[in-house]
Amino acid sequence: MAVQTNERPPPDIRDLLRDTAALSLDQLPMLPVIFDRVGSHFAERVRQLSASLPHFTLNSLTSERIGDALDAYEMSAIAGVFHVPAWDNRIIVGFDRDFIFTLVEVMFGGDGSEPPTEDERTFSSVELHLARLLFEQVALSLQSAFSLVTNARFRFERSETRIDFAAAGRRNSPSVVARFVMQAINRGGDMFVIIPTTALSPLRQTLSRIVTKESATPDPQWIQRITNEVHRTEVSIRAVIESTDYTLGDLAGLQVGQVLKLQATPRSRVKVESSEQPLFWALLGENEGLHTLCIDEVIDQQQQFINDVLSR
Repeated sequence: MAVQTNERPPPDIRDLLRDTAALSLDQLPMLPVIFDRVGSHFAERVRQLSASLPHFTLNSLTSERIGDALDAYEMSAIAGVFHVPAWDNRIIVGFDRDFIFTLVEVMFGGDGSEPPTEDERTFSSVELHLARLLFEQVALSLQSAFSLVTNARFRFERSETRIDFAAAGRRNSPSVVARFVMQAINRGGDMFVIIPTTALSPLRQTLSRIVTKESATPDPQWIQRITNEVHRTEVSIRAVIESTDYTLGDLAGLQVGQVLKLQATPRSRVKVESSEQPLFWALLGENEGLHTLCIDEVIDQQQQFINDVLSR
């Protein structure tokens, strides 16, 4: 007669060694800083591709086995495999179904009025193409964020809809998993980044201290877009030939037909203003029956302010 016992089999010594070698996130304060930058940079890049303004927030940063992290997204996400030559490793980035469906609607002009997609169909070719485009943007965001501690390039290799095919080392190997939440048009979705511990181990010392000075690398495309929008902004300007102070009694005594004499002459310079801010001195002229202004000098606003104060 066989006797059943509740004793568990002894743990595999190899798993114990891997767990011992795993990085302690509490001792790596730079990792949350870096992944916050990943979310910010990726948000800026997505905003250049859509009219809406999606927001990305780092939701959690945990230590997990690669297989356990991937199993949570089986048949419900698109995963991208990236090669990082400087680390001699591969990492995995993934988007869940809600993430893909929301961004498809955002990038094609949706406003959230249509009900969200809830069926369990396979991803369409358009959605797969969009995912590959987003993976390329994630690679640039990772490269920029990790530039604080290392000069590494993230090369996108392939995408997988079968999560168990997204290999980045042994499934029982420890890894760092960053999960992001995306919000747009009153919807959301999840993005995850899985980095094997072996890739980050050489950076342990650098990641254990906070880098206070960030090397700002502005995005030239975003700067150009802002510049173009600013240049298209409409402003009102006015030309002031002369200004004279009157009392309220003087104004109340004005009569229809009364002439107000100005000290200005055709040779006097005209002040060009916008929103009551002096901009230029100009000369009054005429062309084809219309009054014209020829810019003569840029007004030093600081000196002009001093002059106005002294004249009071």
